[in-house]
Amino acid sequence: MIDILRTLIICVSLHPISNQQKIDMQKNLVIVESPAKAKTIEKFLGKDYKVMSSYGHIRDLKTKDFSIDLEHNYAPEYVIPSDKKKLVTELKNEAKKAEQVWLASDEDREGEAISWHLYEVLGLKPENTKRIVFHEITKNAILHAIETPRDINIDLVNAQQARRILDRIVGFELSPILWRKVKPALSAGRVQSVAVRLIVEREREINEFVSEAAYRVIASFILPDGTTILKAELNRRLKDKEEVEAFLESCKDASFTIDDISKKPVRKTPAPPFTTSTLQQEAARKLGYSVSQTMMIAQRLSTVVGADKILVLEEGRIVEQGSHEELTAAGGLYARMWADYNQAVQWKITSEQ
Repeated sequence: MIDILRTLIICVSLHPISNQQKIDMQKNLVIVESPAKAKTIEKFLGKDYKVMSSYGHIRDLKTKDFSIDLEHNYAPEYVIPSDKKKLVTELKNEAKKAEQVWLASDEDREGEAISWHLYEVLGLKPENTKRIVFHEITKNAILHAIETPRDINIDLVNAQQARRILDRIVGFELSPILWRKVKPALSAGRVQSVAVRLIVEREREINEFVSEAAYRVIASFILPDGTTILKAELNRRLKDKEEVEAFLESCKDASFTIDDISKKPVRKTPAPPFTTSTLQQEAARKLGYSVSQTMMIAQRLSTVVGADKILVLEEGRIVEQGSHEELTAAGGLYARMWADYNQAVQWKITSEQ
């Protein structure tokens, strides 16, 4: 009887622990590159998702060793840096608890390689690992990424590895020469080495160039109607002042006629759409905006200009519509953004005077 009671007590005491384990079981773990994105994304996804950051790459080639096996198809030898070991342990623990792991690094070569390294180091399995990408930190974009996952693009991973390996092969041999000949702590690589060579070759061409004077001849002709002026340029350059003077002297008594008029279509290509970097550059150059100002405005507002009205969209939803006059008179979001724009333009004009 005592043994039976003891068995019942043990079973009852074990039951709450099993429930607690289920509570602690995180359904989804999302891993991003930047810690700045983590809290915002977690707020969008809700309580079933935990968002952590890898703080960039979690492993790389050894810093002081060559770490490339030239005898075995240039195989890289990766190591987890000492400052990332604690983070990797935390990520491993959270990944074990999660039912689904979402790798959400950036959609470029480096981002794809980060996801691949996470997959390898954390010992993830294909059945519960998904790769997602997004290009803006909005709720709609994050939810759309969750709905449309994909696999890791191994071609992008290999492209990043090839660049990294080439950097090491070139830099490991050239950097010590820079330390001895130029300055300690400088680095050489596949980009710097080629760029320096191009600069040197161009500089040699400049130094060897022998400048020669050349003269352009531009004339203004008054047409028979007495008011229209036609400008024309000689289709060759004259070498010296004497040649120019002789040519102008020969033109004094010459008569000029128009032999032929040809009309050709002219194509004007519009500027390409903004990327994040070009948008930030233009906003800084024309309006004096900081990067944070530009990105805040870009996240908040977009407009679609039609033939008869303007649609104002905020996170993909139409919040205002109408003509420019109607929207500015209404005093809403469009009017405030338009006022900010005009103020920035006026400040820019005043600062340049």
